[in-house]
Amino acid sequence: MNSVFKITFIFLCAINLLFAQPTNYKKHTVQKGETITQIAQKYKVTPYDIYRLNPDAQNGIQENAILLIPSTLLVTNQTTISKTHEVQPKETLFGIAKQYNMSVEELEKLNPEVKEGVKIGQLIQLKPQKEKAPVAEINQKQVLFHEVQAKETLYSIAKQYNTTVEILETLNPAVKSGLSIGQQLIISNGKIAKNDNGTKVDPKPKAVNYLTYEVKPKETLFGLSKMFRMSQDELIVLNPELKEGVSEGMVIKVPANVSLNSGENNEIKDLTKSISNSRRKELVLLLPFNISTIESDTIFSTQDRLKRDGFLNMTLDFYSGALMAIDSVKRLGLKFNVKIIDSKETKSSSAISSIIRSNNLENADAVIGPFYPQYVEQTAELLNASNVPVISPLRETSKSYSNLFQSMPSSDLVKNTMFDFIRAKNGNMIALIDKKKLASKQYIEVSHRDVFIAPLNEKGTVIADSITPRLVSNKTNYFILETASTGMIFSALSQCNKARTNGFNVELVVLDINSTFESDEVFQKIVNQKIIFPSLTKYQETPESIRFASNYKKINNVNPNQYAIRGFDVVFDTMLRLSQTQSFEQTIQNTATEGVENKFDYEKKLASGYTNKGVYIMYYDEDLTVKTAE
Repeated sequence: MNSVFKITFIFLCAINLLFAQPTNYKKHTVQKGETITQIAQKYKVTPYDIYRLNPDAQNGIQENAILLIPSTLLVTNQTTISKTHEVQPKETLFGIAKQYNMSVEELEKLNPEVKEGVKIGQLIQLKPQKEKAPVAEINQKQVLFHEVQAKETLYSIAKQYNTTVEILETLNPAVKSGLSIGQQLIISNGKIAKNDNGTKVDPKPKAVNYLTYEVKPKETLFGLSKMFRMSQDELIVLNPELKEGVSEGMVIKVPANVSLNSGENNEIKDLTKSISNSRRKELVLLLPFNISTIESDTIFSTQDRLKRDGFLNMTLDFYSGALMAIDSVKRLGLKFNVKIIDSKETKSSSAISSIIRSNNLENADAVIGPFYPQYVEQTAELLNASNVPVISPLRETSKSYSNLFQSMPSSDLVKNTMFDFIRAKNGNMIALIDKKKLASKQYIEVSHRDVFIAPLNEKGTVIADSITPRLVSNKTNYFILETASTGMIFSALSQCNKARTNGFNVELVVLDINSTFESDEVFQKIVNQKIIFPSLTKYQETPESIRFASNYKKINNVNPNQYAIRGFDVVFDTMLRLSQTQSFEQTIQNTATEGVENKFDYEKKLASGYTNKGVYIMYYDEDLTVKTAE
């Protein structure tokens, strides 16, 4: 462990250069525990006014930091001037809209001809718009609304606004029967939202962006829904003209964050057999060690902190696996300069901006990290002009950049892969969902409307008579179980056994193998069911995984956990992709790889960037081993 802290890291603090400070600006020294909202209220300005003069404050503020505060007399809304934009080579409507902080829809309303595409030299009329300060808090007179977008659930909306599902259900009784696209939800009835500690909450609405897609020859509504992983009803709500049919050249609107599901998987290759060692490459790892915080901790020793700090332990585990990957690449004779830099990130702050500036990361061949999605996005944005690939190692990101590669499949993609597998088998789907899994129920209701959701009785178990009429004799009936309740699991097993006794072909699918399934009480009963489940890891032992575990234990005196294995797989995959004759992005487009446990098979997002769809469909066999489902 001591070796980790003996490594020399590069620590440079971000410096704000403040020029020509007028006398009607004030300086504020941040006190312990203060937030931007509290400071804004103190000076009767908005958080936006503070961020405008102190851009680095958006990454978080530290005690004793100096902030420039404008006089309240100078705080006014700014208005952009109406003007035109001349289209330049390679520009798109989406890019122009983003440049002027507008939506594609606004540009299309002002310029109907752009629906057919933009041309070099074309003048685009821009809409004048007011630049409003972001809402700092909900005051006593405000009512906040949210328009439900495609694929949103009550849980995701509650999380977005720092509230709870229960509060949303109280304010919107109709949602108990489900959500519909375009539905207006009351988020707050005028009361100030507060956290558990009594501090006021800043609601942060997340704007949903849309992109346009031009329908290709022979594409159908069914094919489009499969490609965008949306239901046909969702597509029609966004594009009412689809009710009249799909035709070549039609331009439709889809959420910007969707990925293009081609329905095909790239061929899995061993990239160690096609290495091109032409020049030395530079790889940068941005990992959140937060060494300065550890060294300044006067309450806990390093050993005590390691016992308490799960995030630090995860970082060190990932790092230990990454070191083994770097060593493996060296043994292959590949030429790499590897920089390991402390990203100094917490949930509320990071030093990414200053790190990128002071370390010339625009010259790197690839960057892995940081860990928190918002800082991965910031890194990708700052390095986008240099086209440096930025790999998000652990978390799903919400924003898209052409140089951003999401290596961890999203939870929705994992579930969608399971549903795609069942549909490929032409299966009949019946969902058994715990009453506490409201978000899962809403997700299936919206995204997979061909799935029958069995109703529950007052005790929360399945109403038996509701399932029998839904069983099909000439198909495999897939019982899709989503629960963390022992009672619900036993109820589902009873339904499966009853259906089999009546002569039906039944398979049990579990979308999330949680700790309840692994308990002694449950495991022995479900393992004989040959349950099928989606997984990010391949449970089977291979010569490579056995060798890795053995080497890891020799070095670290413990067996590797999932974060150590992921650290190895992500770093090793990145370094091998950088060592091919093709560019990094070209290997992403046409090659899938497998590591010790993780698969990397990327697909392109419609907006930009790539996301990993490397998901396994596994099942428990009678001999208690886990195998890949065919």
